[in-house]
Amino acid sequence: MSSEKNTLVPSKINYRKTANLLELYYSDGTLLELEAELLRVYSPSADVRGHGEGNEVLQTGKKRVTLLDIKPAGSYAIKLCFDDGHDTGLYAWEYLYELGIHKEAFWKDYLRRIEEAGASREPSLISIKQL
Repeated sequence: MSSEKNTLVPSKINYRKTANLLELYYSDGTLLELEAELLRVYSPSADVRGHGEGNEVLQTGKKRVTLLDIKPAGSYAIKLCFDDGHDTGLYAWEYLYELGIHKEAFWKDYLRRIEEAGASREPSLISIKQL
């Protein structure tokens, strides 16, 4: 692994349950905070990304999703397990860093797509009853 890629590996990972934030600490002092909802709607899994350009699946009703578990995936990624049952997709260090550095752009894009679809970030009553 190159030294540039090593700088993208967090030196510490923490999940602040009360704030619902995954905190990624880096050796250069950088702290990136990623909301569980953002991580869920931008999951690198095929369920979310689809199987090719233009096949992405808009994730709705994920405003209250939380993390249940964080598992290492080799030395290059982590696997996140969410309380809505989603636990596929490996979050590579580079991808997490990209999400964190460009978080505002990702949020804007997600909110635009939700609005265009006439959808909601709020869970549906059916989803709430199933919990």
